[in-house]
Amino acid sequence: MNHIINCENGELTLVEPTAQELAEAEANRIKTEQQDAQIEADKAEALAKKVLAEAKLAALGLTAEDLKALGL
Repeated sequence: MNHIINCENGELTLVEPTAQELAEAEANRIKTEQQDAQIEADKAEALAKKVLAEAKLAALGLTAEDLKALGL
């Protein structure tokens, strides 16, 4: 339901959305869900890379603090 307010007299009118408006809203919802899923996938990938890098450092006997001490 769309709300239209007449600023001159304060009258509120409720209007049903058109089929095109509903389709656009649904397309926007789907796009937003896809973007949110991509953001979550990117976060998971970054975390996986960090864990892998820390495991490689540990295998070499290094820690993240060791790298920081070296300025890396």
